[in-house]
Amino acid sequence: MSLKRIDLLICCGSGCVSAGALKIKERFHEVLAEHNIANEVNIIETGCMGPCDYGPVMVIYPEGIFYKKVTVDDVAEIVAEHFVKGRPVSRLMLQDEEKTIAAKKDVPFYQKQVKVALENCGYINPESLDEYIATGGYEALGTVLTEMKPQDVINVIKDSGLRGRGGGGFPTHIKWQMVHDNKSDEKYIICNGDEGDPGAFMDRSLLEGDPHRVLEGMMIAAYAMGATNGFFYIRAEYPLAIKRIKMAIQQAKEVGLMGKDVFGSGFCFDAEVRTGAGAFVCGEEMALIHSIEGQRGNPTPKPPYPAVQGLWGKPTVVNNVETLGNISTIFRKGAQWFASMGTEKSKGTKVFALTGDIKNTGLVEVPMGITLRELIFDVGGGMIGDHKFKAVQLGGPSGGCLTVDHLDTGVDYESLKERGAMMGSGGVIVMNDDKCMVNVAKFFMDFCVEESCGKCSPCRIGLKQMLEILERITSGYGREGDIEELQRLGESISKLSLCGLGQTAPNPVLSTIRYFRDEYEAHIRDKSCSNKVCLDLMHFNIDKDRCIGCSLCARKCPVTCITGSREEKYTINQVDCVKCGNCFDVCPVKAIDKVPGIHPAVAANREALKKAAHNHED
Repeated sequence: MSLKRIDLLICCGSGCVSAGALKIKERFHEVLAEHNIANEVNIIETGCMGPCDYGPVMVIYPEGIFYKKVTVDDVAEIVAEHFVKGRPVSRLMLQDEEKTIAAKKDVPFYQKQVKVALENCGYINPESLDEYIATGGYEALGTVLTEMKPQDVINVIKDSGLRGRGGGGFPTHIKWQMVHDNKSDEKYIICNGDEGDPGAFMDRSLLEGDPHRVLEGMMIAAYAMGATNGFFYIRAEYPLAIKRIKMAIQQAKEVGLMGKDVFGSGFCFDAEVRTGAGAFVCGEEMALIHSIEGQRGNPTPKPPYPAVQGLWGKPTVVNNVETLGNISTIFRKGAQWFASMGTEKSKGTKVFALTGDIKNTGLVEVPMGITLRELIFDVGGGMIGDHKFKAVQLGGPSGGCLTVDHLDTGVDYESLKERGAMMGSGGVIVMNDDKCMVNVAKFFMDFCVEESCGKCSPCRIGLKQMLEILERITSGYGREGDIEELQRLGESISKLSLCGLGQTAPNPVLSTIRYFRDEYEAHIRDKSCSNKVCLDLMHFNIDKDRCIGCSLCARKCPVTCITGSREEKYTINQVDCVKCGNCFDVCPVKAIDKVPGIHPAVAANREALKKAAHNHED
């Protein structure tokens, strides 16, 4: 990269690319050429900068100006005003409490973040080995290979307190030590990039935005445990991540950073990419290993653990993408530096995918121990509109929901587990007061049922039974004892399932029962969804005092269950209504209301059908 007057960094993470970032980049090339200043501007395609809700975003140096929601039509103005005249375009800057925030360093979204694994994401071109080296890349590998013994490397990781970032929080050094101590003619290391949680994009973004960092971490780990071959297991839905890690491997080989006798140390290492078909269960390490071997991705009982008998029966370490992303920085800045962040038992930082009903969704990295309140309201910007915070789901479909009473809980492994949630890989879904928690539990249970490999009965049968109960409750057929049955099933499945998927899948149901039991009871006893989310437990009603008789609702009804006239006003045949919501959406005077509870006519019809069925059986 040659030195030029201006550095234009355009976020080309998946989110910004989908919003048009690449077209914006092409337009900059065109407009810069028109102004004859193309040789004065470096256009750098970076990985995810973090604030996805603002995308497409860009930062312009040397001033560090942060622009949000840039479009192709804005490019000409940016070049003419900012690049030519030196006057930044204020309308594209962040407006906060009637003030303009120009510099990226002053954007509230970044204030409480500490970047370790994401240190280079959004700052360098992920496809440039030179830029990675310019930020200190591969220095740690060189130091490790030329100055340290394998056991010394493991001791540094132990002193840092690094725990696995894939969900369980298992101490990283213990895995490495077990494989180091096992004598074998071959050992393997696997990077688990099979990120499948709904709403999660942490590992994908790191692989896309800084692939050499993950590769360097893998090589350091391989040296520590005596492995000579590594595998990146990435699901096929992440083509950009696959492309960039393959490119990083090739670049490292071309300059001798990978292969035989790296840094003249005698250390030899090779790596390759294996793609997964998108099975959520393949995030479990033994299922992942079987998938790489060409077998069906099913878990197997432990012991033996992968550290003893893993890939092709050899000692194997499986580390998460983010775990490996921390390694090089730990060796460059020191174990004590890393351990100084976080809590006593949860050291360092954690990357989260912050999503849901908040103002600032995106990719964040914060110190362990930060409170949920800080994460949601300071980093995330709080709730959208006039809505109030209701719950947050942590840990994906295997995690749990926490409430407003837990906002001052520190985000660390132990604190979350005590309250029925878990760190997981880092998915955080924030929900407002419009959400029905029974429906939320049903959504995650449906996901787990679909993703269960079916190998063990508790998971295969038990989860299906839990889903059937939830479907019955949300359809208005819930009965006394359903809540207790869900708890009994959930606790049994957690104890008896073969792998982590089944062991944690009941968590969303158990945690919502624990904190939102009143919603379950209302669904069962009152046949009502107070949030008007469960269609079978609500109905549409036309207020005749507000109805103007325009007939638009009747004309848009797909089952012609709305009748009336301008004089008589319109009514809904509740028995025939399919609750599509078309009438609610098109009414120009908002005369149609969503009403909690089953309409009496529908309830009577259900009873009649039930009685008829009973008589038929007799």
